[in-house]
Amino acid sequence: MLKNDGKLVVESVVEDGRRFRPSDWIERISTTLASFGPDHRLVYSDSVRPELVNGEKCLVVDQSLRHSNPAAYEYIVQFVRSNRLRTREE
Repeated sequence: MLKNDGKLVVESVVEDGRRFRPSDWIERISTTLASFGPDHRLVYSDSVRPELVNGEKCLVVDQSLRHSNPAAYEYIVQFVRSNRLRTREE
C-alpha cells in the first residue's frame, strides 16, 4: 500500500463518497500507539496520528511503521482495505 518513503493519508470517506462511521475511528486507531507524556497528556506516535488535511480529519500513517511495528501496520492496512476507505500517498 505504501512505497518506501512518505505517508499514507486515510480519509474518513468510503470509496463511494459516503462518510465512514463511527466518526471517532481515527482517534481509536491513533490512541492504540499513543503514550502519555510527562505532563500526563496523550502524545500521538510519529508513525500514526490524526491530522487535519485540507480541513478534514485524516489518519496519517508514516511508512516507517511498516518496519518498526509490522503487526500494527498490517492491522491498519487491513482495516483500510476492508472498509474501502479513501487513501492517498504524500
